[in-house]
Amino acid sequence: MLEVVGATHAYGPVVALDNVSLTAERGEFLTILGASGSGKTTMLRIISGLERPSRIERLAIDGADVSDKPASMRNCTTVFQNYALFPHMSVGENVGYGLKVRGVPKPEIQSRALDALRLVQLADKADRRIHQLSGGERQRVALARALVTRPAILLLDEPLGALDEKLRQEMQSELVELHRTLGMTFVYITHSQEEALTMSDRVILMRRGRIEQSGSPEALFDRPVSRFAAEFMGFENIIPAVVREISAGRVIVEIGPHVISGIWTAPVEPRQGDRVLIAVRAERLMPVRQGQSGAKENLIEATPGPRTYRGKYVDQAATTSIGTIRLRVWDRSTPVEDFNAVTWSLTDCVIIPA
Repeated sequence: MLEVVGATHAYGPVVALDNVSLTAERGEFLTILGASGSGKTTMLRIISGLERPSRIERLAIDGADVSDKPASMRNCTTVFQNYALFPHMSVGENVGYGLKVRGVPKPEIQSRALDALRLVQLADKADRRIHQLSGGERQRVALARALVTRPAILLLDEPLGALDEKLRQEMQSELVELHRTLGMTFVYITHSQEEALTMSDRVILMRRGRIEQSGSPEALFDRPVSRFAAEFMGFENIIPAVVREISAGRVIVEIGPHVISGIWTAPVEPRQGDRVLIAVRAERLMPVRQGQSGAKENLIEATPGPRTYRGKYVDQAATTSIGTIRLRVWDRSTPVEDFNAVTWSLTDCVIIPA
């Protein structure tokens, strides 16, 4: 459905996109994830035709090369973070505006606008003015306006960024349901890992104008391929180590006097003696008492440190011979201060290049 090959774009001396290629399948929910300045919004603007790239080999939508086509001749529409709704128009007029400029007859505009509003559960508010709507309702109007033209691809540029947490979570669920209902290709731009993990079929993580990692939400969450990907996806414990042995798909490393086993995730396999990093999520670490846990590997003596109560969970620091380790305990009934070691499983230990 979407194919971008060799997209490069610069703003003066700043390279926003550096020879990036990506695809989206028909009906896929693809999320482009990254921090500010990573190139994700530039990519969306190039796909939509709002930005002309410095260089591109191919940009195809539904099999047709649109590299030289203006935005109005590309079969895609964009939902922006600021909604860009017309305050002097009613909800129905806002939704139907794209059809009006295309010369669609008025009765058809009204019918299709109402159908689009039904999709976002706002059919009963077609006559309202924009200032009479809540933030979530305005977001739905922007969605309906984008959908009414029946595009091949819906582009969404951080559309939930201005909403509060509860409303944002509700809209995440509604977007997923809308995607299932329509079977349309969605390309979603966000800096939020939560949104990417919750809604996507596939996630592309960008950094400094390049793709750092691409894969399923589960792959990015559990199997980062670099330190940047691990830190961006929330790995709290990243510790230097040295490769001791590579055996049957696992890597055994040394951290001081400790021998740790984990899973290598980067494309190029390490060699004995290479400096690497181990990465473990705080919630995958278990506080235990030695001799009672049964753990035989990835077990390190620890002394409990400061605790931070965060409502849903407790963040617990632990002092060890390899530095401070951070744990996250979700079960509030667990006596987290009563431990003298920490342990974690082989499959929860990611080993990445240093």
